Amino acid sequence: MTAAATTSPTAEFAVPKRPEPVTLRQAFWVWLRIALLSFGGPAGQIAVMHRILVEEKRWLGEQRFLHALNYCMLLPGPEAQQLATYIGWLMHKTKGGIVAGVLFVIPGAVAIMALSWIYVLYGRIGIVSALFFGLKAAVLAVVLQAVVRIGGRALKTGAARALAAVAFVLIFFLGAPFPLIVLAAGVIGWWAGRQGSTAFKGGGGHGSNGGDVVADADTLLGEELPAHARPTWGETARTALLWLALWLVPVAALIAALGPDDVFSRIATFFSTMAMVTFGGAYAVLAYVAQQAVESYGWLQPKEMLDGLGMAETTPGPLIMVLQFVGFLGAYRDPGALSPLLAGTLGGLLATWVTFVPCFLWIFLGAPFIERLRGNAAVAGALSAITAAVVGVVLNLAVWFALHTLFRETSAVSLGPIRFDAPVIASLDLWATLLALAAVAAVFRLRLGIITTLIASSTLGVALHLLGLIG
Repeated sequence: MTAAATTSPTAEFAVPKRPEPVTLRQAFWVWLRIALLSFGGPAGQIAVMHRILVEEKRWLGEQRFLHALNYCMLLPGPEAQQLATYIGWLMHKTKGGIVAGVLFVIPGAVAIMALSWIYVLYGRIGIVSALFFGLKAAVLAVVLQAVVRIGGRALKTGAARALAAVAFVLIFFLGAPFPLIVLAAGVIGWWAGRQGSTAFKGGGGHGSNGGDVVADADTLLGEELPAHARPTWGETARTALLWLALWLVPVAALIAALGPDDVFSRIATFFSTMAMVTFGGAYAVLAYVAQQAVESYGWLQPKEMLDGLGMAETTPGPLIMVLQFVGFLGAYRDPGALSPLLAGTLGGLLATWVTFVPCFLWIFLGAPFIERLRGNAAVAGALSAITAAVVGVVLNLAVWFALHTLFRETSAVSLGPIRFDAPVIASLDLWATLLALAAVAAVFRLRLGIITTLIASSTLGVALHLLGLIG
């Protein structure tokens, strides 16, 4: 990204030429490329976007990218998909945001739906079960890696580490509501930022790779505030009404037609609620959804949730696409007058719709105002504190996965306000434990990629089945 050589004596100090304008048609193919490469959870997906959009294309600079990411991390829902929508909106207004956001979802939605069909039709066949047995062991290593990655960036200070520890204790031992934890952390960080405190100051963003920083002024978007970031109150009201209608009218119609206790009404209301309260990124979302879908609704078993997460980890698109699998199984097992496969398909698509439509609402409604807050210390403080609390929440997810991966049984422990699940030591699954340890070694010692680790672990699961060591 250096300037072309010239005869000027100051050529070596020349400012890189800003890229030429990009049409929406040209941007379409870039967003499709990003969507097809978006494996490995939010950290990997954001890194892909950073590499292509900031370093390769220079559509926007480092600071503008991180500012957009900061806002998306403060929102409920999948931050990587929201970041794509935000940048698409910056470049080509609402149409650009829709193209970027929808393309980011489609490959994963198609893949998860196909795998859901295979799962319910053939999942009880030994070799398929063995494949998912291996996947579950590797997923534990992936979630542990997420704890380390987020923690390494967010827990730079004693205050941040203390906040993460408190968040873990509150959610694991006391069952505190996840949204309350995140909102309280945000308020604490916002207050600290306003006071000029650096108590929660973290490191760089997901996408930073330690290379040369791309300055905003040298990019396609530059440092200017785009004209569409100054909407009138009428335009803002129309945006809110349109996306609220797309989101909530189908939910209201289902409740009116089928009643609140029908499985489709429950899926619509549950995932709509998740869209409003699941702050803190995909791994934190999954911790909350897993507990509710398994324990409150009984739509699937803990080990099936792990299978779904393994699917989402090995397919492109947002990790939160596992929610489509949850909706699929919930409707598949309570199909009513429909065939189970048709009910499952509709349930999965419904879960996807009410999960992602609100993401467009948050971006199109909030981004114009957030663009005016670049460099705001209070917003940065809230982000850093929330990220610190999320480390504790993701650690809770890792513990929850470990209990249900390595042990066949758990027992509930209750000591006054303290309540948690403890493993039944005698139920330790030796082969699952060995596979999980191998996956941890692959990720942390050998530094193998997520996809390589998941494929290797699945292959070992199948090999154990063929050798007659697991069912």
